[in-house]
Amino acid sequence: MYTGNDNGYPERWDVLVIGAGNAGLCAAITAAEAGCSVLVLEAAPRDMRGGNTRHTRNLRAMHEEPTDVLTDAYSFEEYFEDLMRVTRGITNKELAGLTLEKSAELTSWLGERGVRFQPALSGTLNLGRTNAFFLGGGRALLNSLCRHAEGLGVVLHYDTEVADILIEDGFCEGVRLAGGETVPAKKVITTAGGFEANLDWLAEGWGEAAKNFLVRGTPWNTGTVLKSLLDQGVKPVGALDQCHAVAIDARAPKYDGGIASRIDGVPFGIVLNRDAERFYDEGEDFWPKRYAIWGRLVAGQPDQIGYAILDSVGVSRFMPSVFTPIRDDNIEGLADQLGLDPAAARTAVDQFNAACPEGPIDQSVLDGKSTSGLSPEKTNWAAPIAVPPYYGFPLRPGITFTYMGVEVNESAQILMADGKPSANLYAAGEIMAGNVLGQGYLAGIGMTIGAVFGRIAGADAARSLNR
Repeated sequence: MYTGNDNGYPERWDVLVIGAGNAGLCAAITAAEAGCSVLVLEAAPRDMRGGNTRHTRNLRAMHEEPTDVLTDAYSFEEYFEDLMRVTRGITNKELAGLTLEKSAELTSWLGERGVRFQPALSGTLNLGRTNAFFLGGGRALLNSLCRHAEGLGVVLHYDTEVADILIEDGFCEGVRLAGGETVPAKKVITTAGGFEANLDWLAEGWGEAAKNFLVRGTPWNTGTVLKSLLDQGVKPVGALDQCHAVAIDARAPKYDGGIASRIDGVPFGIVLNRDAERFYDEGEDFWPKRYAIWGRLVAGQPDQIGYAILDSVGVSRFMPSVFTPIRDDNIEGLADQLGLDPAAARTAVDQFNAACPEGPIDQSVLDGKSTSGLSPEKTNWAAPIAVPPYYGFPLRPGITFTYMGVEVNESAQILMADGKPSANLYAAGEIMAGNVLGQGYLAGIGMTIGAVFGRIAGADAARSLNR
């Protein structure tokens, strides 16, 4: 436990962590438990600390047999196959494999540090086997980790924005704050997220469509730290337009809507664009493996808008949104409320209904209940939208976090442009998630990447200091 001076910045800290989210706290705790003095700088105020971790509910972890938290088994092989499918192989397979292997340790490690878990929430669609849910959600996880960190002597400073990383020949001397102060450190671990709250930067990859995006994630991720690193010759990873983007309620706030703004009813109805046309298979796979593609899909539609249409049976099959669905006793009335052409919406629903097979659907499995004769087909859970009243949700792309970031090695060291690792600069969490997530997403894996690489970064920083 560190018991030295914590009153300011004059001393040179052993480990400086940028960002007080899941990855940052895991890094800080690991380093502090190894005897290092640790300072954590967080741009947000205390009650909004933790970046996108505030909005999370669970992490995805492999396990060979049932645990006190997870049911059945979720093998490395199955986990890896799931990841390869959603990323289509665009990943660093060595780092991906490391992430999955280390995920098996996370529930016990977090539990020993005060984090409590609960059974999977009803309506979360087959996650009880693969994902460990935090009791109280991401904010409760943050509170537990912050309490544990502070008990170890970790110092957390809030409302403290890092404006620049001070690098010379691949060596980081410390950071410069927005107020002009310089904070020296022997090791620096950046876990500040990407640039999802910087719509101008998003527009460089998405064009004018970005102006219609909603930022589901934290408003403090504006890319300042990432830009400083890239400007100083750090090796980038990931594409500018790749991100975790889900379909959220168009009535959500512009920033910080969080997980509650997500609409999970897509598999149990149909989604129309502005012209009342279906544009993708709503039943392609289980929702946790496909929900993160729908932000991108909606972003590709006219005016970046979509509309989920369900009947009174479909609307009961998923966890309710915080937004009251728009409701009407007939399709034409619902369409009119949504701003769709009533006749076109009626035609789309009638064509879909006529193409559905007979018999009930089974949402617990990929039931193969597919439409016939449509383009695109709905390949699972195709049930007619036929039992009034009818419900609609307007959808916008909701950006959670971006994938373009910095490249790291298996020790979480940031790589410079020449491919050599920095001597004392590390990254964990969203700013390096693009090493594992070239595209696509699996529910809960963002928290897994953050915790795994946070622990790796903290351990490696401490190990090199203690030699």
